[in-house]
Amino acid sequence: MLAICGLGVEARLAAGPGVRTLAGGGSSLALANAIERELAAGAAAIISFGIAGALVSQLAPGALIVASTIVGSAENFPVDAQWTSALLRRLPAAIEAPLAGRDTLVGDPDSKARLHTETGASAVDMESHIAARAAAEHGLPFVALRAIADPLARTLPPAALIAMRADGGIDLHAVLRSVAHSPRQLPQLLRIALDAQRALGTLARGRRLLGNRLGYADLDELVLHVI
Repeated sequence: MLAICGLGVEARLAAGPGVRTLAGGGSSLALANAIERELAAGAAAIISFGIAGALVSQLAPGALIVASTIVGSAENFPVDAQWTSALLRRLPAAIEAPLAGRDTLVGDPDSKARLHTETGASAVDMESHIAARAAAEHGLPFVALRAIADPLARTLPPAALIAMRADGGIDLHAVLRSVAHSPRQLPQLLRIALDAQRALGTLARGRRLLGNRLGYADLDELVLHVI
């Protein structure tokens, strides 16, 4: 099982028995290459796991999304129906909805609303389309589980737009330089941090409910019952 995340903290939440993790949401190309290296070691399935931004007003920070499809910039990618059903059974509070994947942050309300109109997606992240493409190319089952950290109405300040490193870490020096240049963004950054913690808390609870192999074990049990 390979869990694809943007941030290192997301990868630590996803990790567990039977699950390898990969964090790297700062560069689409670097992430795609890293996924190929991981898949060379073998994997039974891929899950996109982490936080996301809302494209509709109904989704507040902490809402949990199970993707019904992945809408990329040039093509759409399916999710595995049985595994998705297993996630929804284990996560009764989760919402099933289309998820958009983009290579760059969508950081203001107008851009988010426009993306929703163009794609029908309810949320967006920077890793799911890359993970879904790799799964499709390798013929592997794929699902996406994301928690909302960024509401529709928020405009991300400059520091938030440059915070993520390609290895999934936070570039603290870049953030501090940005804040020193524009201190007025600090209160908004604190609100962003609080909402991100809420989303990560939702992910942590969901991870516990999914158990080993992030719900994929349910498919093994289904096969045994059929046999």
